[in-house]
Amino acid sequence: MSTPSGSTADPPAGTDAVSCTGLEYSFGGTRAVDGVDLSVTEGEVFGLLGPNGAGKTTAIRVITTLLPVPAGMVRVFGRDAARQKMAVRRLLGYVPQQLSADSALTGRENVSLFARVFDIPRRERAERVAEALEAVGLTEVADRMAATYSGGMVRRLELAQALVSAPRLLILDEPTIGLDPIARTSVWERITEVRAATGMTVLVTTHYMDEADQYCDRVALMHLGRIRALGTPEQLKAELGRAEGSDRQPTLEDVFRHFADSGLDNLGGEDFRDVRRTRRTASRVG
Repeated sequence: MSTPSGSTADPPAGTDAVSCTGLEYSFGGTRAVDGVDLSVTEGEVFGLLGPNGAGKTTAIRVITTLLPVPAGMVRVFGRDAARQKMAVRRLLGYVPQQLSADSALTGRENVSLFARVFDIPRRERAERVAEALEAVGLTEVADRMAATYSGGMVRRLELAQALVSAPRLLILDEPTIGLDPIARTSVWERITEVRAATGMTVLVTTHYMDEADQYCDRVALMHLGRIRALGTPEQLKAELGRAEGSDRQPTLEDVFRHFADSGLDNLGGEDFRDVRRTRRTASRVG
């Protein structure tokens, strides 16, 4: 796929893709994100893990500038998310939990709409849309109505929408929620292929520990608004094994349970509306 050019989209060499320092965010009296320090290295696939209510989606929304930065600092390729919102947005591709594709449009029309939103020049638009659809394997069905797509195809279409701007940073919030194992694998294969071709950085949240273990270079486990563990999947599994003194090699799910098993019923900053939206998404793509 094409890569963006120009000073706005070209961060200095060696700059972290994402840097959060002392990030806080509250909903009323509930602290959803509680002093998070986090760095995502350019070019890596970084997984943000944690139970419902851990604060993951809230943190993602702040990084994408959908929520303000009330306390702390957030930078995306050196751009201040509080003061340079438009510069940050031009560097991002974002696939939210909630479905963003319009079932009344074709696949091509959906991606074209996002190309216009991202202000891609008219003379480049058709080629960029075609490239994005090809990258996610939807060229042959591009002119079918999105309403006829399977759940996995819809998520790949939304991935194409995010990729049409050739982002430096792709943010995926539960990209495979509600999908069967074959569709999940298909989505991740496309993400991996695009990343290999472009050097794009990927920040992803997921509840599927097998995905995080297989595809993420590093993961952070978030619980009750704070980062509880950070490292490669192998490092975290090895550390837990040493701590337990067990001959059995722990899994990443064991690591998840170790750090997040207490207070799983505490919804933190994600309220009933978030749960309802997530279930609605799972129902629609499943």
